[in-house]
Amino acid sequence: MKRWFLVIAVLLLTVNACSGGGRDTALPPGATPTPTPTPTVPTPTTRPSAGRVTPKLLPGMPPPLSATDVYAADRPGQFAASVRRIPVRIYVPNSGTDTVTEIDPRTYKVIRTFRTGRQPQHVVPSWDLRILWVNNDLGNSLTPINPVTGLPGRAVAVRDPYNLYFTPDGRRAVVMASNEKQLDFLDPHTMALRKAVPVPCAGVNHADFSADGKTFLVSCEFSGQLLVVDTAAEKLLQVLRLPTRRRMAAPMPQDVKLSPDGRSYYVADMMSNGVWVLSASPVAIKAFLPTGAGAHGLYVTRDSRRLIITNRGEGSISLLDFATRKVVKKFKIPGGGSPDMGGVSPDGAVLWVSGRYNAVVYAIRLSDGKLLARIPVGKGPHGLAVFPQPGRYSLGHTGVFR
Repeated sequence: MKRWFLVIAVLLLTVNACSGGGRDTALPPGATPTPTPTPTVPTPTTRPSAGRVTPKLLPGMPPPLSATDVYAADRPGQFAASVRRIPVRIYVPNSGTDTVTEIDPRTYKVIRTFRTGRQPQHVVPSWDLRILWVNNDLGNSLTPINPVTGLPGRAVAVRDPYNLYFTPDGRRAVVMASNEKQLDFLDPHTMALRKAVPVPCAGVNHADFSADGKTFLVSCEFSGQLLVVDTAAEKLLQVLRLPTRRRMAAPMPQDVKLSPDGRSYYVADMMSNGVWVLSASPVAIKAFLPTGAGAHGLYVTRDSRRLIITNRGEGSISLLDFATRKVVKKFKIPGGGSPDMGGVSPDGAVLWVSGRYNAVVYAIRLSDGKLLARIPVGKGPHGLAVFPQPGRYSLGHTGVFR
């Protein structure tokens, strides 16, 4: 284990390339690590809203830029200082071929494809935006990527990392250990296990944090349940079960997203064909909104006005207005498709999303739904990450920035 700690320490202190492909890749012979400053939250380009009372936050959590919009730091151009010179790339984990493909969004061309551990599920930006972590679920490891060079480093042993999140204070990484039926709280730098929390559900997979950072909501894919977890105490507070809709299969909750005002959670439900709306405090089920067959991934537009929903079962994208809770636009992918997970381009113009069952990546213009590109990648592309994006820090998944 000491060897892994040393490798990560070197990785965090270098801005030069890590070479090679998968789990056994080391630094190039003769490479000299270049020290970098201790990661900190960059000074925001916008000051917190004046004249508003900021709620009591999770200790150590950066104060929000706005009392009414948790995504206020995600506007176009608001890059953290540490990522301003990093080239924008699309990172695609191919679960069926144990690889990651990198795409240049300007040319729609594949730059490289490299091997990872077994069944990579998501590419996740670290809290301090310094590393991208590939979640090798069945490989029981995380492969780090240096976003400056796009090259992978030596993998770190982590049990069952289906998905990965970071607490808003940057103190812990949280692994969604789906097969193990537990939440694992790790050191966010060494990835050493600090606490394992068993959960009474099957298929823990996605999450999002409350506006004050004190709790987070977790979806359980295979049992139709939701969990409320205390962030600081690292303990389970509440279990909810989603109801089965009339003439529908049992619920299968997927992605989770907090509303901009912090008052509601939206939960995609692949079998109910839409999103559930829950109050954030206290957490309670309030409504269901149909969006399309196989509702799966959730993303917020750069102006914080709309929620983007990928409907994997019907090959469409829905745009839901937060103010009215109505679907205001719906785009069908020409010829069909299976839009899964992804992210919004830094300027907010394009949705990049994996085509899970079509071995492609889609670039879709959000203004009119035009398919700009359909790029072949490996088999089973899943948790695609667009990086860098505006925002001060990452809460994990494919890029939840605040």
